[in-house]
Amino acid sequence: MRRLIPIVLLLSALIQTAGCLSARTPACLPGEHPAVLESLYFGTAKPRGVVSPEEWAAFVKDIVTPAFPEGLTSWQASGQWQKSTGAIDYEISHILQLTHEQDMAKEAAIQHIMVTYKHTFQQDAIMRVRSPACLSFQG
Repeated sequence: MRRLIPIVLLLSALIQTAGCLSARTPACLPGEHPAVLESLYFGTAKPRGVVSPEEWAAFVKDIVTPAFPEGLTSWQASGQWQKSTGAIDYEISHILQLTHEQDMAKEAAIQHIMVTYKHTFQQDAIMRVRSPACLSFQG
């Protein structure tokens, strides 16, 4: 029985690793290619007011669009998050969704977007969700 424990642990680790590897590289269908799907969540509460619709539109036009001229999607949402005190805070949010090939230039662009928004609108954080995806265009 003692000999089985290391084997069981090794098999468990291999199964878990295989699951992670398959989640990172999707099996794309013919006509598709691997991409990254980014969802960025921007809060709008500022120390003095909120980010206005005009401020958000200018941010997208001046900061996001030059970095992702190939396209993007943005929408407004109702968000909530838990403060360090445990209290729940509610605010209007903007979600920005970007799909792109994985490379260092796009990574730098996303970092620039996040840092610029945080600095410009006095934000503590921006939530980022990255997911592997398969990209295609159907005509």
